Amino acid sequence: MIVCFGSINLDLIFPLPHLPQPGQTVLGPHMTIEPGGKGANQAVAAARDGAQVVFAGAVGRDSLADDALALLRASAVDLTRIRQADTATGCAAICVDPAGRNLIAVASGANLAATQDQVEDALLTPATTLLLQRETPQPEIETLIRRARAKGARIVLNLAPPGPIAPDALRALDVLVINEHEAAWLAADLTVPPTPESLHAALGVTIVITLGESGLEAATPAGKIRLQAHQVTAVDTTGAGDCFTGVLAAALDRGLALEPALRRANIAAGLCCTIRGTQGSMPTAQAIDAA
Repeated sequence: MIVCFGSINLDLIFPLPHLPQPGQTVLGPHMTIEPGGKGANQAVAAARDGAQVVFAGAVGRDSLADDALALLRASAVDLTRIRQADTATGCAAICVDPAGRNLIAVASGANLAATQDQVEDALLTPATTLLLQRETPQPEIETLIRRARAKGARIVLNLAPPGPIAPDALRALDVLVINEHEAAWLAADLTVPPTPESLHAALGVTIVITLGESGLEAATPAGKIRLQAHQVTAVDTTGAGDCFTGVLAAALDRGLALEPALRRANIAAGLCCTIRGTQGSMPTAQAIDAA
């Protein structure tokens, strides 16, 4: 079982002829609204790949909440540990250019009201994969990591967006997933080179660095893994990193070894880039199997 503690947003997606520069207004033809949030995206990706997923997070008591939860519900994610907060549901504005590149601004809102005690001890077992990101409060993430380590759960953290996590909590992880920008931030914080090997040496955990169209590199106790990207024609890269992390967690939770789990997640992320949108672009297990 996967327990995901994370963010829930409603995404406002703006296809634009090019991404705006500071002080620039760019007109686009239309806007679409879709559920998002890194936590929710990863939970949907894992559930669509066949995992049993329990979600803990928070939404507001507003008109955005139902739409923000719609695809989690449709994906049969257990939402009994969702909290209603007295602040607005999280919301993101996502600009996407014709090459599929994006620029994102996020209002955290109710995500800042999510607390680690929404995940009871009975959910944290050696048969549990705890899946986390950095769009909920840092102290809550750190405390939940420590609790999960004490209970023997597998812990997967996506350090996105990049920011501080206590060193002891980072060293308690099983897998740390980061992209190139997050790797650069973490390496600077640890004063080591931004390579998977140096980060692995500094933290002692499996490091996975996603490289977009260049694939991924991972450093593990057993050595280095390098995979090329699954070749696709990308129309929208929004959510691809979340898709990768969610499917990786699902594959590990099913008992796959790291390298085949990485290969599956790599293929899923490529498929995600072929469909416009965020949560709605997460592929099914059948589509991943076919690819």
